[in-house]
Amino acid sequence: MLSARERIERQKANPSLLRLHRALSRLNSTVTMMNTGAHPDDEQSGLLAWFRLGLGMRVIVACSTRGEGGQNSLGPERLGVLGMMRTREMEEAARELDADVVWLGHGPDDEVHDFGFSKDGDQTFTRWGEMRTVERLVRAYRSERPDIVIPTFLDVPGQHGHHRAMTRAAEKAIRLAADPEAFPEHFKEGMSPWQVAKYYLPAWSGGGDTYDDEVPPPDATVVVDAPGREPATGVEYDRIGEWSRYYHASQGMGYWRDQVKDSWPLHLLLAASGGKAEASVLDGLPATLAALAQSKDLSSEAAAALAAAAAAVDKAIAAFPNRDAIIGNLLEAALQLATARANASPAFLELHRHRVERKAREIDAALIEAVGIFFRATLSPSTLSPGETAELTVDLAPGSDSRSVEVEAILPEAITAKAETSAGRRRSLAISAAANAAYTKLYPPSWSALGGNGDTHVVISVKFGDHTARATYDFEEAFAVLPASSVVMEPEAIIVPLDGTRREWPIKPAVAGKDAPVSLNMDGGWSLTQTEGSQVIRAPETRVAGLSTITPLIGGRPALRLTPIAYPHIGRVTHRQPEALRVLTLDLKLPQGARVGYVGAGADRVGLWLSRNGLDVTELDAKALAGDLSQYTTIVVGIFAFGIRKDLAAATEKLHRFVENGGHLVTLYHRPTDGWDPLATPPRKLEIGSPSLRWRVTDPTAEVTVLVPDHVLLNGPNIIGPQDWSGWNKERGLYFAARWDEAYQPLLAMHDANEQPLLGALVSAQIGKGRHTHTSLVLHHQMDKLVPGAFRLMANLVQPA
Repeated sequence: MLSARERIERQKANPSLLRLHRALSRLNSTVTMMNTGAHPDDEQSGLLAWFRLGLGMRVIVACSTRGEGGQNSLGPERLGVLGMMRTREMEEAARELDADVVWLGHGPDDEVHDFGFSKDGDQTFTRWGEMRTVERLVRAYRSERPDIVIPTFLDVPGQHGHHRAMTRAAEKAIRLAADPEAFPEHFKEGMSPWQVAKYYLPAWSGGGDTYDDEVPPPDATVVVDAPGREPATGVEYDRIGEWSRYYHASQGMGYWRDQVKDSWPLHLLLAASGGKAEASVLDGLPATLAALAQSKDLSSEAAAALAAAAAAVDKAIAAFPNRDAIIGNLLEAALQLATARANASPAFLELHRHRVERKAREIDAALIEAVGIFFRATLSPSTLSPGETAELTVDLAPGSDSRSVEVEAILPEAITAKAETSAGRRRSLAISAAANAAYTKLYPPSWSALGGNGDTHVVISVKFGDHTARATYDFEEAFAVLPASSVVMEPEAIIVPLDGTRREWPIKPAVAGKDAPVSLNMDGGWSLTQTEGSQVIRAPETRVAGLSTITPLIGGRPALRLTPIAYPHIGRVTHRQPEALRVLTLDLKLPQGARVGYVGAGADRVGLWLSRNGLDVTELDAKALAGDLSQYTTIVVGIFAFGIRKDLAAATEKLHRFVENGGHLVTLYHRPTDGWDPLATPPRKLEIGSPSLRWRVTDPTAEVTVLVPDHVLLNGPNIIGPQDWSGWNKERGLYFAARWDEAYQPLLAMHDANEQPLLGALVSAQIGKGRHTHTSLVLHHQMDKLVPGAFRLMANLVQPA
């Protein structure tokens, strides 16, 4: 349940008059536009703010992946957990724009997922499947029926391969969506062919800090101007776009710009009408109810009713904030729209039924908002396990007339509701989950600004004379069916030296939720010893290098791990995945005498892995960083840390003295924007390459050439050989160093196919009595994936200078 402060913050961010203005502004247009992209945060937010809030269009963000392969500037969430987190970020970003979201991919187990950086569309399609991606876009076109489609990026060299693939698929799907022979399985689901009227390309370059478009953008055929400010907030539309981007906080989004954009050039590539010169993207489209009333295939009665509905909508919008006048005009609009629909010809409805039905739903939502009757729907507790019950409370707004209001709970299969009380403004229902209730999907297929999201929501019906208005509302917190008992293995992975120097490891299967006995499915000669208050697993006498798994069981079934995700900007959700204790057995030697200080920023777990290796590791907080550093032989700075930790940035000169006096400073990769001053942050000049697309190796199997075979960091205590570069996941490295002081020595060379070798993956310099080593290899990710070579190399890198 939300706290009082959380409720206050939500109410402040979305006051009643703002909601009413947004509800009315939806009625200005009958046009739908779709912006296609590959990741949450790809959307062109300022442009979308103008289309939705300035012109009244329905705006849809079509996103191919959940961004699960990206980075996280906020915390430790990675892969599927990060994908769930970024899904919520996208939903909240869309809420700020009053836009909808359609997803093509459904998490890391789906073929269409974020597998990391790619440099061309063909490489992306080898993972996604081109026709699979196109089919999902065709499905989105046919179900949502956009008039306008605009991808965010161009399909040109120098651009992210995911972006290129999505743009290519968006264009190919235009023709197939209109083809009655293409994907006939859609028609069995109630869809029909749909002709997108206009397909635009951005007439701007996608270059910058990250990308480097090699081909100039196409010429602009039309410019979208967004003059003035949004009336309800008094803020420029591009500024509202940044309000939306603020929710992509895991990606470091949300900038304050002194100058905001107010125009966007577009290139009309495909047009159903033949591509005539146009002054506006709305040219030739049925952009309003009044324009629909001019359709040739309408009866006079239907045309008159549509015209009357349009006039009533205009009066309602003009009446803001006079609620009584708004309600009267919206009622007239609803009744006239119903008359138009009842008298419209089949030919008209074939083309425009979705517009009329959408507008009827939006009018109802605006009516109920104008009446101000709904307050909140709260489920306590917000999650259920099979066989459990909860109470759903629907509160109507103070001062509202609740006599003509009906409340219906929409629930998934095996979840039932029973009315308990209906007193005044409060309606209570008992919600029960059957013993066979399925767990909630982790990745919802869509999100709607009109509500009704997820498996559960409420429908509010209000009687206005001859018209009953209905609107959907989401629960205050996301509902989920979760297992009654879950397990977290502590630790979730152990590193076992092949030489037998350690035989036993304490473990703890921590049960959350309903208490239940846990057993372990062990093989490969591992054994379990139960001692008072603890459990110890013992390695077999003969060990074989490789990865094995010990599975915890509850009731004879594999246990699940629940990972809570909680941040102020997205609220609380829970990720679910099979739990296991992973065991990596490898030939690993540790540097003698190493005492490691680790400066993390919450974006990696390298300090934890070094400790699990058996090294002496101390996490350095602000107090420790300000203290005596001479007690450490090596200080490791985690990814992004200079950009996140102000105490670290303030200690830069102290770190330089640490190196001069004999310490070993190891810095893991940083972006140029992560507080990395090439002249001041490292002990000697070290510049990170930009745009980053040119300074990364995305192929995890790319050949690695050792430039200095006898270098100490590659020979002790572990001799780094070809086997240490095998089995890598996702990529080799990113944000490579581009230029450096002559004191630094590049140790490795690598490159993607058809590119020149990059030398900045691992550089090291003797400085004074000590050493500075900087690596752009994604060692933190490889360690999370239990890649043996990453542990062996990292052990070498933390050796005393």
